Amino acid sequence: MAGSSRGQVQRLWFALDPARWPLPPDALPAGTALVGGAVRDGLLGRRPERVDLDLVVPGDAIALSRDLARRFGGSAVVLDGERSIARLVLRGWTVDLARRLGPDLETDLGRRDYSVNAMALTLAEPPRLLDPHGGLADLEQGELRALSEANLLDDPLRLLRGIRLASELGFAIEARTWAWICAHHGRLDGVAGERVLAELERIAATATGEQGLARVWSAGLLASQADAPALAALARCSQAWANRCGLNAAELGWALPLARLAAVLDGAALERLRASRRLRQRALGLRRWRQRLEAIAQPRPQGSAEAGHQGSAEAGPAGQPPGPAMPGTPRPLRLDDLQEAERLALQRELEADLPALLLQLEADDAKAALARWRDPQDPLFHPRAPLDGALLQRQLQLKPGPELGQLLRHLTLERAFGRLPAARGPEADERVLSCARQWLAPRGQRCD
Repeated sequence: MAGSSRGQVQRLWFALDPARWPLPPDALPAGTALVGGAVRDGLLGRRPERVDLDLVVPGDAIALSRDLARRFGGSAVVLDGERSIARLVLRGWTVDLARRLGPDLETDLGRRDYSVNAMALTLAEPPRLLDPHGGLADLEQGELRALSEANLLDDPLRLLRGIRLASELGFAIEARTWAWICAHHGRLDGVAGERVLAELERIAATATGEQGLARVWSAGLLASQADAPALAALARCSQAWANRCGLNAAELGWALPLARLAAVLDGAALERLRASRRLRQRALGLRRWRQRLEAIAQPRPQGSAEAGHQGSAEAGPAGQPPGPAMPGTPRPLRLDDLQEAERLALQRELEADLPALLLQLEADDAKAALARWRDPQDPLFHPRAPLDGALLQRQLQLKPGPELGQLLRHLTLERAFGRLPAARGPEADERVLSCARQWLAPRGQRCD
């Protein structure tokens, strides 16, 4: 067991701050120990708002959780009756309790996944740090190391969890551990899709989530098929690029994870992972429009008359504008390459999620689009009909039906592209009604 100094234990105890816990440590039976992420993060100096209280107890964890719930006014939930694992919900905290496996704590720790998770802090005075598998040394080296191949396969989700931990902690994955992850990637198919998706979402939310998901992909842990455009789209989902595109902190918090997941998960994968309907709609909408823009940006055959005359595409040296396009080189993705009706369809479908798509544009184009998207009155980026259907029905003696719906879509498009006023008012409303009458007349559908 690697040694730990008394000062180190004291610093860990201070970082964990038991005075904030929902129940005092002395309310727990002798032999109780804090294990897992809380110990690891405390040693790294990470102080979350609420410590992840994962406790190993020497006896029946379910009976203990119920007793603690009665004494402190919480509620107990059985998580695994066979292995005696329970959760105590108390004053907004969750405390997980599990019966110790084996004759002593060292044996229990030997069943865990990675060395940095196989440390324990005993809660009896004086507290002791147990590190029988070299977790402290791995923390110092910034390396994630599995205790054994068999431990990973005890719960194949641990294969994916290793990449998630490495992404969250900024750690390298030890070579032998990486070989095990890659060798057994197929075992993840037997894990419930919801559990897999939860890990992928946590990877996507890390600061370097695009690198983490690329690791997942290279290890073969993703069911969706890799292709160059998707990997290129994923590479653009970095925090540095998002900053260059002008996303603020709030936008980064949701747009980056969503864009990363949309890059790597196709419809079949989202279905297998039992993603929510809302996530499927958002991710597939982003994926579909990215692929549409990519198709438009594809180079023409080199023998065509327009080859080599498609505008700028190749990025120049760092900080320099792109150079002229070369034959066979895709152009940068541009929203303005879409025809009006298709552009309006994009804006309507991705109205709430547009910043996640803007990461695929050139930085200046993304900034300009983002500025317009932030203006809730922008008629293209937040498209609305200039007059509602009820008013049109009254003024034009129209009946509800497909024709009214088509008219509303037409007026929305005309307003979005500046051919109708964006603001309301008597004069503006009369222009809209005039446009509507013109569209309804047999002579044409465009507004003057």
